[in-house]
Amino acid sequence: MFHHDPTDRGHAHALQHASGASRGGLVISWARHDDEVREAQHLRWKIFVEELGARVSTPQPGYDIDIFDPYCDHLLARAADGRLVGTYRVLAPHQARRVGGLYSETEFDLTRLLHLRPRLLELGRACVHRDYRSGGVIMALWAGLAEYMRSRGLQAMIGCSSVSMHDGGHHAASLWAALRERHLAPVEDRVQPRLALPVDSLRQDLPAEPPALLKGYLRVGARICGAPAWDPDFNTADFPLLMRLDDVRQRYARHFLGVRPA
Repeated sequence: MFHHDPTDRGHAHALQHASGASRGGLVISWARHDDEVREAQHLRWKIFVEELGARVSTPQPGYDIDIFDPYCDHLLARAADGRLVGTYRVLAPHQARRVGGLYSETEFDLTRLLHLRPRLLELGRACVHRDYRSGGVIMALWAGLAEYMRSRGLQAMIGCSSVSMHDGGHHAASLWAALRERHLAPVEDRVQPRLALPVDSLRQDLPAEPPALLKGYLRVGARICGAPAWDPDFNTADFPLLMRLDDVRQRYARHFLGVRPA
């Protein structure tokens, strides 16, 4: 299931230099075989399905598996005892061509981003074990992502940040109303949701604090590319995010541009 083009020397270089890096007591590495990918898929199931109540279509209960996984690289964060406590998956441009597109395209029309596609990395399925959500795991994973992008000459990252719709979507709609005033991408980087959150029929005046991961992206310099999509399976409003490395704010640049795993 876990396969890569053996002639892709840039990819091998990224794996070699990011594997086994230690940050803050965590070991950051890229999955090297199917068993490690399965660990990531099991952690995703525990968080998305058992904890958050998502409905996922998977060939094996207990594991969050979809058609994109075999084409992705899976970044892992392990505690000192070896337990997997965080993961990301990334889809590189050449692998996106092989699978037929980005996962984000199932939720958004990305036509305006075609000019970025040759150097665009997609992030997805980010999750952290509930005992490790202080922020350190995500920052350690981001350092691994930065090394991956540098080694491949990639320019930008795209992904979705999910906001729970446990209240019917009023919080998410209010969050969109607040964030679009300060964090909306320029018109040339806008995307359109395929199934839009019906914000006009929801309250938009509630106090709305973004979840930690979304707040982290925005703090670093990411932009929201348009109105959120509604994902009925995960019962979330998904905010499309784009971050160009050139736009990373100076105080965070070290994590993305200056940290090389040992």
